[in-house]
Amino acid sequence: MVTAVRSAWREVPPYQVRQFAARALEEVPALAQDILREIRHAYPQLPVVPDEFGEPRALVGIRQSLEHFVAHLTAGPDRPHVHPRVFQEFGRGEGLQGRSLDVLQAVYRLGVRLAWRRLAEIGQQVAIPAPAMYELAESGYEYLDGLVAESVRGYAEAAARQAGERLRLQRRLMEALFTGPARRRRGPGAADGVPPALAERAAALGWTLPARVAVAVLLRPAREAVAPAVAPDILLDMESERPRMVVPEPDAPGRRELLARAAAGWSGAIGPAVPLLDAAKSLRWAGAAVDLTERGLLPAGELLQCTEHTEALVLLPPKELIEDLTRRRLAPLDGCGPAHGRRLAETLLAWLETRGGAPEVAARLGVHPQTVRYRLRQIRELWGAEIDDPDRRFELELVLRARRLRGDLT
Repeated sequence: MVTAVRSAWREVPPYQVRQFAARALEEVPALAQDILREIRHAYPQLPVVPDEFGEPRALVGIRQSLEHFVAHLTAGPDRPHVHPRVFQEFGRGEGLQGRSLDVLQAVYRLGVRLAWRRLAEIGQQVAIPAPAMYELAESGYEYLDGLVAESVRGYAEAAARQAGERLRLQRRLMEALFTGPARRRRGPGAADGVPPALAERAAALGWTLPARVAVAVLLRPAREAVAPAVAPDILLDMESERPRMVVPEPDAPGRRELLARAAAGWSGAIGPAVPLLDAAKSLRWAGAAVDLTERGLLPAGELLQCTEHTEALVLLPPKELIEDLTRRRLAPLDGCGPAHGRRLAETLLAWLETRGGAPEVAARLGVHPQTVRYRLRQIRELWGAEIDDPDRRFELELVLRARRLRGDLT
């Protein structure tokens, strides 16, 4: 069996409640002015924002909240409150101005204390019992919590709106970087030759044009993955299937380590540092590295530096060209069988890379020098005079290195 909670306020005779409410409502306009005056004295930095009729919004909010609270008393202080919507506007305004809600909440508490002093005086005048007034005070602070909640809601809306606007501006700026007109003239500064559209979009975002940038392309670890916690000056586009980042001054001290920590858990690649207006080139290399990561040819689970994987990026992306060249240059191995052909290919690559004799090649391969001499004789028989042609040796090394990068050779 649920026992009903006794309400001291409900035991107050209705005529006393009406008398209390009537006197309080009479004093609301003057009380609202007094509260606003005290607030402005305590917090002179708060702006005075007028409404469409020229009246301070703060005064309107104070008056409405007092009227709502007092009018609610006749229904009982335990009933749900309907809070003035203007308090959402207060929170939204703080969010749009980039301020925290701390001062606003302190202002609300000051207003409630001042209002309670006057309501307590009115309660004494109409002989409201002390237990009922205590209950009314509790209801007042619950009402304060509701006002704060309204402001928090408005603040959150403003923050979300600002975040969305910033992301939109970032995407527009990145679009201009990647697809904008080419540099008109070159000069020592980053601003030289910058197209007006690019400069305008950077200014709208408050992004300082750097001299050099690097572009990263990421692979999502999961659809709901949290975005990398990058520094404010790094442009981030999470809307693309492959998220992209533009990193200003990527060679600045500590920048690489900070990026690696921010992108922990993500796979991706960051392209080479290039002049600002060549950002699309860095993007192209980063995209090529991510393609190789998806094919399992470059390691996943980290943010790769393209400059540390130049060989793979040069040899592996033009797959059709390399495969055609491989087919032509390694044709002499076609009749050797897979296992023996692989051993000869590994020996040939070791010889081309070392340019040494049998002992050096044997040490590299971990076999006996006599075995290497035997294989090198076979290689010379298979390729003949071509093996002495510098151009052919260069092409052979290219295709053999490509096979090693793909895991076909050790």
